[in-house]
Amino acid sequence: MKRAEFKVYGIVQGVGYRYFVYRAATKLNLVGYAQNLYDGSVLVVAEGEENKLAELYKELKIGPMHSYVQKVEVEYSEPKNEFTRFEIR
Repeated sequence: MKRAEFKVYGIVQGVGYRYFVYRAATKLNLVGYAQNLYDGSVLVVAEGEENKLAELYKELKIGPMHSYVQKVEVEYSEPKNEFTRFEIR
C-alpha cells in the first residue's frame, strides 16, 4: 500500500476532471479525494496498491475529453489510512 499526491496542471477545472478522477479511482479500488485548487490545478490524493496508483497516474495524464493536461507532478509516501472511500471535494 502506498499514498500518492498528484498535482495536475492545464485545463482541468470546469471540464469534469474531478468526476473523471472519481470514476477512475473508484474502478481501481483506490481511496482518497480530488479537489480543485485556487491556482487552477487539481489535487488528487489517493491510497492503494502501487500498481493501481500507477494506473491512475496514466489516466490523470489523459483526462476527460474537454481537458488539456499540461503536466502531472506526483509525490509518493506511506499511506495514512485516513480514507474509507474516494470523494470529490
